[in-house]
Amino acid sequence: MKRIICSFFSSCLLTVGVIYAQNQGDGAAAAAIDSSTTTVDSKMEVYVKENIPFKKPIPYAPVREADVYYEKTVWRMVDLRQKQNLPLYYPIAPNRKIGGRVNFFHLLLEGLERGEITAYNPMPVSDEFASNQVKTYEEIIGNPSLKDEDREEISVSVFTGADTTIMIPGADVLQDQEVVRILIKEKWFFDRRHSRLDCRVVGICPYFHFQKLLEGGETRLSIIPVMWLYYDEIRPLLARHAVFNPLNDAQNVSYDDFFMMHRYSGVIEKETNVYNNRYISDYAKGVDALFEAARIENEIFNFEQDQWEY
Repeated sequence: MKRIICSFFSSCLLTVGVIYAQNQGDGAAAAAIDSSTTTVDSKMEVYVKENIPFKKPIPYAPVREADVYYEKTVWRMVDLRQKQNLPLYYPIAPNRKIGGRVNFFHLLLEGLERGEITAYNPMPVSDEFASNQVKTYEEIIGNPSLKDEDREEISVSVFTGADTTIMIPGADVLQDQEVVRILIKEKWFFDRRHSRLDCRVVGICPYFHFQKLLEGGETRLSIIPVMWLYYDEIRPLLARHAVFNPLNDAQNVSYDDFFMMHRYSGVIEKETNVYNNRYISDYAKGVDALFEAARIENEIFNFEQDQWEY
């Protein structure tokens, strides 16, 4: 009988503790949102979306050197105009309401301007994230290579009540829609402790595209790297901003989740090799370069498959 009474009181205390903890958690969440500084359009939202704006990066699983017996570093070029990568390219005009979206490059520029992240020299160096290669926000946007008086006008489709097309002059301004590619440095490794082939993003380098006017009215495409960013440093910024989910508006993921889950698609540009990390384009052109990129991709895939017996 005493055991039954003790069990009853223990259950009551546990239930009270759980309810108190939930109330405390709800109070903390409510206190985290300052209604005086948060703008919510009641005509567009029926509840406050606070999951993504206050989200923190998911910690990586610990990895020991002794557990890694295969590793390969590759540089992958991601075209933001491809269908799978469109969530990184749009919207061209940022939406600043809570739960709203902003495109990937615009988010990086804002973080750099506020001093949340660090930019590194975009030109090829032996170490992309060397301490002596740090660049400020003013140096990045003031790069003379990105400012050209001969830049051609570009047309942008904007929805303003009706589908209209506006012309943006070729001024010395970094236009979000002109950053159409990003180079991602990936590290692939097999962790035998968890029995899986894992991929970690190491760094990201946006590429700036614009049409340069030549003599005679001809144009030439100029492709210029903007800056290198160390991914672990920009994760807190990426985790607080949502990526559009075309299937369910209530289940958006953050930019950090997007990269961690490898939802983007791209072509390998180079891999670690004995020739000082040369690009594939240095020894293969056209279709041969695509075949070489596919060979490297299949080499990594086949290594994982060879670990299992069926």
